[in-house]
Amino acid sequence: MAEGISGELVALQHVVEAGHAQFHVVATARALVPLIQPEDDVFVLGDGLLAMPDTLRNLLEEGPGLLTLPVELALPLGFERIDINNAFAAAMRFPGRVAAALADLPPEWNVQSALLRLAMQARITLRPVPSALLDDGRWNIVRDENEAHHIERRWLRLHTARAGSKSGSAGNTVAIAIVRRFGPAMLHAGTRPAIVGLAAGLMGLLGGGLGWLGNTATGFALLGLGWLVERVASLLGQVERDSLLASGLARRSVEIFHVMIDLGFIVLATWRSELPATPWGLRAFAPILLIFALRLLTVALSGNRWGRWFEDRLIIGIALALTSVFLPFDVMIGLAVIALIGACLLALKFANDESGNQPPSKGSPNPQLTSRG
Repeated sequence: MAEGISGELVALQHVVEAGHAQFHVVATARALVPLIQPEDDVFVLGDGLLAMPDTLRNLLEEGPGLLTLPVELALPLGFERIDINNAFAAAMRFPGRVAAALADLPPEWNVQSALLRLAMQARITLRPVPSALLDDGRWNIVRDENEAHHIERRWLRLHTARAGSKSGSAGNTVAIAIVRRFGPAMLHAGTRPAIVGLAAGLMGLLGGGLGWLGNTATGFALLGLGWLVERVASLLGQVERDSLLASGLARRSVEIFHVMIDLGFIVLATWRSELPATPWGLRAFAPILLIFALRLLTVALSGNRWGRWFEDRLIIGIALALTSVFLPFDVMIGLAVIALIGACLLALKFANDESGNQPPSKGSPNPQLTSRG
């Protein structure tokens, strides 16, 4: 429902039509009636509703229903009272035949209020929304711009909380902090995750170029920063996918970028090496082993919070940069390879010991009844 076409509506139209659905803009309630068939399902979302998409979808997929919240909690937040105990949670689903009565109502009536009244008269089932959704920010009503700014930051914290619980490393923690602090400004400026990802790629290329010119320490640091910027892009993309239930950037392209960062580390470490140039490949041997050992240790420590630290290329880039400036580079790379391979062997041994100490599963209490002929 709108009196005219805006840029936001055009963007919404593109999303709707990409899902092979029809998009109509109507100005009055009566103009809505010819578009709805009696056998249709009508979904109504209130003005200003900001809810977690998967939660909203699950509640409405249960069938026709009018979503409600406890009145004592919802009224102060801007939700509309519908009876003594319940407030309208700004979302409902009902059969199309209910909307046919819009033609009999005065044209000046608010469409949402009219549909809410019709749904109540049709005795559509009241379906409560868990009040916990209000507490953690998964169900909101936005009434003005000030509330929008406050809820937006809370929304970003909510969407990055899962990544924060799994991150464990310094680089991921910094990326989450950047998204929570600057994410709203970037999104308002129209900065899409793909643009941030492009900046990460350019930073990686710049690091490689500086390394080729002989400034390998700065190149290592820029490769680590490129990985950090990519993590910011991935988090912004995750927020976008969670908010729109869209597919977003494929995870495969992100993994390819991480492989390119590792290849950059190998190339820069090869250029930085002071080992003899012959035989061919001698300078690259230890850097290749270093990256392989890092990736192998990540697999060995899968499920362990320390495994995330060995995926953190910001730390690796800074460590290589400092080593390049202050320490004997080739010696430290060799020692790091030995330490990583040793840590990998210990991790695998501990994992094997833990699996061996688990009690064996009990057999069938009656093998004669469960044996196969």
